[in-house]
Amino acid sequence: MEAMWNESNSRTPLVCFLSMGSDPTENIEKLAKAKGIRCGAISMGQGQEVHARRLIGQLMAEGGWVLLQNCHLCLDYMDELLDTITAAETIHDSFRCWVTTEVHPKFPINLLQTSIKFTAEPPQGVKPGLKRTYGLISQDQLDISNMPQWKPLLFVVAFLHTTVQERRKFGPIGWNIPYEFNQSDFTSTVQFIQNHLDDMDIKKGVSWNTVRYMVGEVQYGGRVTDDYDKRLLNTYAKVWFGEHIFADNFQFYNGYKIPKCRTVEEYKAFIDSLPTVDSPETFGLHSNADITYQTNMANEMLETTVSIQPKDSGGSGGETRETVVYRLADDMLEKLPLDFIPHEVKERLKKMGLLHPLNIFLGQEIDRMRKVVSSVRNTLKDLKLAIDGTIIMSENLRDALDCMYDARIPSAWKKISWESATLGFWFTDLLDRNAQFHSWLFEGRPNVFWMTGFFNPQGFLTAMRQEITRAHKGWALDAVVLDNDVTKMSKEDVVTPPAEGVYIHGLYLDGAGWDRRNSRLMEPSPKVLYTPLPIVHVYAINAERRKGSSLYECPVYKKPRRTDLTYIFPLLLKTSASFDPDHWIRRGVALLCDTK
Repeated sequence: MEAMWNESNSRTPLVCFLSMGSDPTENIEKLAKAKGIRCGAISMGQGQEVHARRLIGQLMAEGGWVLLQNCHLCLDYMDELLDTITAAETIHDSFRCWVTTEVHPKFPINLLQTSIKFTAEPPQGVKPGLKRTYGLISQDQLDISNMPQWKPLLFVVAFLHTTVQERRKFGPIGWNIPYEFNQSDFTSTVQFIQNHLDDMDIKKGVSWNTVRYMVGEVQYGGRVTDDYDKRLLNTYAKVWFGEHIFADNFQFYNGYKIPKCRTVEEYKAFIDSLPTVDSPETFGLHSNADITYQTNMANEMLETTVSIQPKDSGGSGGETRETVVYRLADDMLEKLPLDFIPHEVKERLKKMGLLHPLNIFLGQEIDRMRKVVSSVRNTLKDLKLAIDGTIIMSENLRDALDCMYDARIPSAWKKISWESATLGFWFTDLLDRNAQFHSWLFEGRPNVFWMTGFFNPQGFLTAMRQEITRAHKGWALDAVVLDNDVTKMSKEDVVTPPAEGVYIHGLYLDGAGWDRRNSRLMEPSPKVLYTPLPIVHVYAINAERRKGSSLYECPVYKKPRRTDLTYIFPLLLKTSASFDPDHWIRRGVALLCDTK
């Protein structure tokens, strides 16, 4: 930061590109303080230009630094800013203009060309992360409290800060949503710990419930919007904040303990002795999570490479894009199932019982499936005509051609269907889903359901709850909750449906393995990312949901991307005495309907 300041002059803006989890504000303000220079900061946005003009005019005359934050929210003002700095007749020598912005395609190119550009990426790994954190801690801050709990707690907060940032790189198994944890979260947590120790009654000691609540729900938890991410953060707070952390044998993971140091230099020396490469187990994940991280990185790079390939038709030699897509369209049209005929569907549903909850659900699913099959058929037929030159190639058809050539799902189809990794997987899904609906409609209710094949699996479970509630006199739907048993059967073993509820298959464990003999969770085998779960019997009970230290509440998602949109419901899975539910929470264990 100081080297950039030395390199700059009063007419050269310094532009920082913000990346997730990093904010240079504190470092800029610290440098200004160290140099004895006044620093005025303005968070840009609608209507903030007036304040920015006034502050810049004042500091250009009197000297000082101006820090304009989040300038991507105020792009129109950026051209004016450049003119103001370059066209001003006199500028104080100590004037500097610092700008922070997210990467934006419409950011003025002139400003970029004339400025010094930098980015502050958060460090990768425990060692660099702790090094950076302790690089910002002074000896005075370390000695600010004489309580014996102060220094160990400071290190624990620093380790937690690094952990929450590092888990992001593992994708959904780390955090369902990648949160922008940054230095301000660490600073506010440390300030709270310091205040709590200052006000603490020595006889009563630290109020750990207060500390855990503040860390898991307010300081770091204030950013967290997903319930299962909140559960993970509260688990870290429970495991890493307690009297047990002051014991000599306490470790975050093998080799990662809390050092007993007096000076910042001693802490830095200890941090230097830590491993350079961290196992995912350091953050509570299984070592297989590293494969997920490397795969995600490779996929991201390949997707970027594919997206910048030229889209022109092929030249001499080899097939053109149009020829390849034409042949693919022919192949898909040949395999595409016949449309469901509305009056035929209605007749079959009447025979099965039109007002039965699961049959109403089936009717709704078939309606949606009919739209997808019809859209695919029409697009493929039109695309063939457009390639032949019979009709004009519209924007939708051009998108379909580009996507099919790259094995991606055309936007028009994706909008009315489901997500998938490639067009091939998506089309196979379409055939399998259609086959399940066709079989259910014309051959009767299946013994075991493939829940992945439903547009609205929550609706399926609600219909099943309604069915059970109606079968029991005096039960109210609001009071009935879902429960489950994991059987030892596979799909082929099921010959009759359960007396009550439904059998479901096609679920995969992500982050854990399954002990079939004892029907409980276990550690996954090395290099095995997804473990198929046996048939699950899901039913409803008129009582409170089961709880206990031997049960892990495992969320079920439609796809590997874990968000509220793909969340279905939680299943209760048994766990052994050696692994409590907290272990599986930190592992990020979930069930997926589809691994693609």
